[in-house]
Amino acid sequence: MPKVGMEPLRRKALIDATILAIGERGTLDVTMSEIAGRAGVSAALAHHYFGAKEDLLLATMRHLLSELNADSRAALRASATPRARVSAVIAVNFSAKQFQAETIAAWLAFYVEAQKSPALRRLLRVYARRLHSNLMSGLSALLPRAEAERVAETTAALIDGLYIRRALKNGAPNAATAAALIEDYLETRLAHAKAGQ
Repeated sequence: MPKVGMEPLRRKALIDATILAIGERGTLDVTMSEIAGRAGVSAALAHHYFGAKEDLLLATMRHLLSELNADSRAALRASATPRARVSAVIAVNFSAKQFQAETIAAWLAFYVEAQKSPALRRLLRVYARRLHSNLMSGLSALLPRAEAERVAETTAALIDGLYIRRALKNGAPNAATAAALIEDYLETRLAHAKAGQ
């Protein structure tokens, strides 16, 4: 008989094991048995909780998005000014919790797989809309609407691009350098907009 209350813990262990397995392989080409072994459960139990491997991959992507969204909401609530809101969004994306080798590799693998999987593509669209909205929550008070839209789009592209570049390198990710590059871009755009007024 299964222990009461173990399902959420095992589900989380399987999701964490999925991130680690994808991170090490750099691809979604991992088996349920491999993931289950990492999580310390049987493959049958992994299938019981998630069904097929695709369902576990979707749950893993939802988990990554949920954590990022929760961290973003908390950072935005703590931001007192529009400029601080933009910096908070950047800081969350490059926080130690988010910008770690396994998570970066998982994001890259999900981006690649989204070319074939409509369900993953939908989740990535949700991510893109949230990121844009979070950036606009600060930028719309700092720049005219059209310029704010362009800066938000470029900032989001820089965030995603730095994740991709990081996934292709060896060694520990340098979050401070990545965030500083984006902050430099923002300062340049904001100064340019102010000079043009």
